[in-house]
Amino acid sequence: MPSKTKPLSPKELAKFEASRDLGAELLQSIHEMKAGKVRVAYSPAAEAREKTGLSQSQFAALLGVSVRTLQGWEQGRKQPSGAARTLLTIARTNPKALLAVAGK
Repeated sequence: MPSKTKPLSPKELAKFEASRDLGAELLQSIHEMKAGKVRVAYSPAAEAREKTGLSQSQFAALLGVSVRTLQGWEQGRKQPSGAARTLLTIARTNPKALLAVAGK
């Protein structure tokens, strides 16, 4: 298994890829999922939106951001700023409070 901190050289990467048994790795993953050893990890933004029960477009409008920005947060491509992070924390811990302030 390659190091997670140091990138592999092209030669090292080729050697690693040649040594892999993708079929065995997929079967192992399936066994782990069936045994409950893995779970889906939600981003804080996705968790917050889910707790409010709003659609992406409704939640983005409530936070004052674009749907694309919200999608970036939910998919882990972007991180919310301080103020948005605070609103997401409120939405996760007390979604009714955020909805009440927004008049929803």
